[in-house]
Amino acid sequence: MNDKPTSSAFHIGLTGDFYKEGEPVYPDFDLGQLERERGIALTTFEEHRDEIAPEQLAGLNGVVVLSPCVTPHSLAQSQQLLAISRFGVGYNSVDVAACTDNDVALCITSGAVDRPVAEATVGWMFALSYQMRAKDRLFREARWNERGSIMGSGLHGKTVGIVGFGGIGRTVLEMVRGLGMKPPLVYDPVIDPDIISKLGGEPVTLPDLMMRSNFVTVHCPLNEHTANLISAIELELMKPNAFILNTARGGIINEDALFVALSADRIAGAALDCFADEPVTEPHRFAQLKNVILASHNIAWTRELFRDIGAMASQNLIDLANGKPPKSVVNPEVFDRPSFHKKWESVRIGKLETQSI
Repeated sequence: MNDKPTSSAFHIGLTGDFYKEGEPVYPDFDLGQLERERGIALTTFEEHRDEIAPEQLAGLNGVVVLSPCVTPHSLAQSQQLLAISRFGVGYNSVDVAACTDNDVALCITSGAVDRPVAEATVGWMFALSYQMRAKDRLFREARWNERGSIMGSGLHGKTVGIVGFGGIGRTVLEMVRGLGMKPPLVYDPVIDPDIISKLGGEPVTLPDLMMRSNFVTVHCPLNEHTANLISAIELELMKPNAFILNTARGGIINEDALFVALSADRIAGAALDCFADEPVTEPHRFAQLKNVILASHNIAWTRELFRDIGAMASQNLIDLANGKPPKSVVNPEVFDRPSFHKKWESVRIGKLETQSI
């Protein structure tokens, strides 16, 4: 890795949480793509901060961001910054409006996470329905003779309700087709109902989905429209034998209401990969419950996932460096701004190389 990029290079930085004591935290994120690209100089932030500081972005043309927040303050020295490439698909930690106002494109890795998250979701559906956690606990406690007290239920003939019909939601739909389940119910007010129907789902309202589903699985982004989307009112609509799963973002399901519903066995159970306040570094109240499966916002993490996310996050910046719009831009309106194009023209690799001849 080139820690001292030349002035004519397209400068890309990695946030400090990609490394710990000089070693990569996620070695499956292969930096070879960036290191081999002619005209790109790669650096790493000297320290990890929960919020990116302005001086960390000074002089950079692009940055790959793992977990830090990006605020208006972060962008105070972003005169040369062309793009932020989020390592993943969630971007609630990035102020999108501030990026646009500062002529910074926000890129994500759409598509790279679809299958891993969908596979983890369906795996959790099996685990919940077959009561795998309870059966495991029974064996560990040497209660073999009580095994008849725990009966699961198959997925055949059941109904899954998908909240959010982006890439992950669509992949979940495709995967459950072969399980003998009923056509999935889909709630997504921004997707044309005809598209949902064409892909094999039934477009419904959120209350209808909550009432009819055996599994409610959440795959929408967290924003001002989806915060507390599923509250006590929606949970009250669920069947007593139904399960809810969240592999999207904490805050979409109201945690207080969910805890009450689970504690009272109002619903059968839940599988939760994300929480309103992260990271969780103290024992969480959901860990007290026996009808919940939990993960530390990593249920879908695989070597293949990190490989593919890394490749796409890198390619986003490589494309911009070479004068090509990347595939997954959250704020495409930035490309309509003359000030963005002026910055883009000044930092693209071909332009820089011409100036250096």
